[in-house]
Amino acid sequence: MADFIQTSNTRTAVRELAVPIADVATFAAIVQDVLDTNPFGCVGYVQGGVNHDGVEKNREHYIARINYEDLDAHTVGTITARAPDAVAFETVAAGILADAALATAMGGDAVRDFARESYSCQLKCNDPSGELYYVTFSRDAVRITSYEDDAIRTAVEAWADTVPALA
Repeated sequence: MADFIQTSNTRTAVRELAVPIADVATFAAIVQDVLDTNPFGCVGYVQGGVNHDGVEKNREHYIARINYEDLDAHTVGTITARAPDAVAFETVAAGILADAALATAMGGDAVRDFARESYSCQLKCNDPSGELYYVTFSRDAVRITSYEDDAIRTAVEAWADTVPALA
């Protein structure tokens, strides 16, 4: 029987944020800035006959959390809703907050639990060397995965150092 032979040495690096990203607007602006300005110097490529930008969204999700509180501010119920993008996230959260029948059924007033909401967006990046890697943003960390060349980590780290919300 044949043995598996290691052909690459991919790495993962994580930057834990000192303070979680404050809100979905700040989060979305950081991601959009990477897509618009390509600070990592990525290049477009063709895969399976399809043209790809040097940096593009690979996947994302946003989770809103709404608590229902009674007159004594005790939580009597909770709803979480997962949305596919930041715009849908805000629309879904506003819809749940405005649903009076739902609040009545839950037995309390709807209140956003901003501290327990989560956001995640993974970007697929193509280094000029041809190496594909991923940069994943969440509220409390930035993660680089599937990279081999330390220059990739250095480039992402240098950019992140210029973004106050990623300290």
